[in-house]
Order: sequence, then structure tokens, then C-alpha cells
Amino acid sequence: MKEINSLLKELQLKVNDTSLFEVAFTHPSYNGEANTTHHDYERLEFIGDGVINFIVAELIYRNYPLKQEGMMSKMRARLVCTDSLSKHARKLKFGNYVLVGSGLKMDNNTSSNKILENVFEAFMGALYLDQGFAKVKEFISNLFIDEIKNFDEDLITDYKTSLQEEMQTDRRGTVQYKVVESHGPAHAPTFVVEVYFNDICLGRGVGSSKKEAEQKAAKDALTKKAV
Repeated sequence: MKEINSLLKELQLKVNDTSLFEVAFTHPSYNGEANTTHHDYERLEFIGDGVINFIVAELIYRNYPLKQEGMMSKMRARLVCTDSLSKHARKLKFGNYVLVGSGLKMDNNTSSNKILENVFEAFMGALYLDQGFAKVKEFISNLFIDEIKNFDEDLITDYKTSLQEEMQTDRRGTVQYKVVESHGPAHAPTFVVEVYFNDICLGRGVGSSKKEAEQKAAKDALTKKAV
């Protein structure tokens, strides 16, 4: 396991208390197995979660002056979810520094994503306590600003529900989704889905999951209906 000082140097951070960051990368399972009293990241995670949510909320607010509260809440939820935070943690190579018990393995599985999300939050908590609000705001802003400015609202728009509501209003019927094609390796599949009403194809969508492809097929159907 790499020393935490290597990460801090790579991130160009001159910290006051290195032990805070050591704790931020310590999973609860490590202490139990090593029979140590070394604290784990859970308390720092609590602080970091609040800091991240606040800063991301402010960035959304300032960059989208016309957005309503409901849409801003959905954007923030998407930006600070497990997939998003673990993605940022991987980019920062946090996985190379996490201390876990021997029963855990840091790879690309769901468990690892959750651990990386927790570590990311704990790191931000440590950075806040060690460097203050201005520094952690600068750090988080640099990570999230492009994603916020170029946010894809398709990620939080439920086109399937909208299409179903449209069809029930007009015809009192339901739509069906069919996977018409799938290809690619198991770790990166592609699905092609078509949405039908009374055997009539209303739309077609392509995505890396069936859910994504269904949403795109519904959006395609709604777009054609609008035209």
C-alpha cells in the first residue's frame, strides 16, 4: 500500500496534519483485523458529505440562475451519488491508498465503489478540517465544474414515465419495451431497445444498459410525437 504522503505530494497539498488523511483512507475492517485502535474514516465521511453537498449545491445555483429548486436537487443528487464520487476517487487514484481488511479487495465491483465514495467524502472532510473551507471549495470546484456546466439533463429526466402518461391520456394504453439487439463484451455491453404500442414502433434507443436504452427509446418516441 502506498504512503499517503505520496498522494498528498501528487495533489500538491501541503497539509498540517497528515494523520487526518491517514484516517480518511482507513476502512473499518482494517482496524478489526489489525487489532489496532487506529480510527477509521466514518467520522470524516460525515463531515465530507456535508461539505461536498453544500459546495456542489452552490456551484449549481450560481451556474444555473433560471433552474427551479426541484431540478437543482435532482442535479445535485446525480452529481454526488455513489457512481459519481467513486468515479472521481478513481481518477485521483485513491484506491491505491485505501487500507482494508484482507477479506476485501479494491477492484471495479459495487462494494469497492461504495468504499471509494466513502473515502472520497472522508478525504474532503480531512481537507476541510486541515486547510479550511476556501481550500476544499477550490478543490471540489476544480473537480466538478466542467461536469456541472455541461450537465446532461437526460440523466435525470424520466422519459419512460412521461411517455406512459402521454399514451394513457391519449389512448388509455400501455407501451412495451423490447431489446432488439445487444452486443459488445460483458464489461461494456450495448443494448438497442424499441418501444411499441399496439405493435407499432414508437421509438428506438441505444445505451450501455437496458434501462438507459429504454429511456432513450422513450425520449425518441416523445420527440417524434412533438414533431
